[in-house]
Amino acid sequence: MNKDNLDELFENLKEEFDVETPSVDHEQRFLNKLQTNSGPRLVEAPKQRRRLWKPLIGVAASIVLLIALTLGAPKTNEIRDLASVSPEMAEAQNFFSATISEELNKLNAESDPNAQVLIQDAIKRLNMLEKEYQNLKMDLTESEEDKRVIYAMISNFQTRIDILQRTLLEIEHVKQLKSSSNETSSTI
Repeated sequence: MNKDNLDELFENLKEEFDVETPSVDHEQRFLNKLQTNSGPRLVEAPKQRRRLWKPLIGVAASIVLLIALTLGAPKTNEIRDLASVSPEMAEAQNFFSATISEELNKLNAESDPNAQVLIQDAIKRLNMLEKEYQNLKMDLTESEEDKRVIYAMISNFQTRIDILQRTLLEIEHVKQLKSSSNETSSTI
């Protein structure tokens, strides 16, 4: 509202304002009424039992509702993995897991004593990556599908596959060196 509208409003309501001053003896009459009513008097208190039940019933109903919601609600603290993100990620996780399992079986099939050091080293690195993956699963649960966490999980799988494949290549290389040194020593 602008100033003209306010002025007009007050002008129209001018007669409705209570601007009368009280009579001279108003204060004295008020004090007399206070003194006559200030004496001790007994007032019968209303029955409070009925009044107490309403809030107590409300509190009890709230507690029952809270318990029901807590027990009936699905657990949101379940640790999620890559497969829980989308069907495509579930397929990727299955592929990576199958590849890792296959490469690990090949690695465990190696019985050459010279390769045992390489195998043990690879398994240590895989265990470290598995612990890192468990932490990433907790991060995924907390971050609600943050893309960076998803990429880190995929990278973790790829790193494990790379470690297994490199270890198998190194074992194959050691076997070739051993067989070529055996051939050289037998021909001499």
